[in-house]
Amino acid sequence: MTKVVLKLKSKERDFLNNLTKTGNRNSREFERAYILLALDKGKKHEEISEFYNVSRITIWRVKNKYFESGVEEAIKDEPRPGQPIKYTETDNAEIIAMACSKAPDGRARWTIRLLEKTLKEQKGMESINRETIRLLLKKTNVSLG
Repeated sequence: MTKVVLKLKSKERDFLNNLTKTGNRNSREFERAYILLALDKGKKHEEISEFYNVSRITIWRVKNKYFESGVEEAIKDEPRPGQPIKYTETDNAEIIAMACSKAPDGRARWTIRLLEKTLKEQKGMESINRETIRLLLKKTNVSLG
């Protein structure tokens, strides 16, 4: 297996040096920039791995991404999908409407626990929890008090 040596162009090196000195980026982007600069200086993977406390796979991925797409793409974070949305806008509107409606008989007002209990009885809302309700109400500035 032949070892591919990474040599940055002067513009790329300047870009990475400027990025590491200034800029508002996340730590992973700084880490990738430092990895590319270390590879450009001829450092071995083991040295980089030990100094920056990253795995050899991380170094390999950054290096391959550089060869495939260039320096700017090599330092970027891939978008992350996150957890899929469980409840639709209609469901959210229903929760908010219930929270704003008159409380059930015998109650002075809605509580999050009471909302949870009532919503769990509805079709499609069986798995809803208090935190989901709390965050939705907080996001929409609905106060139960």
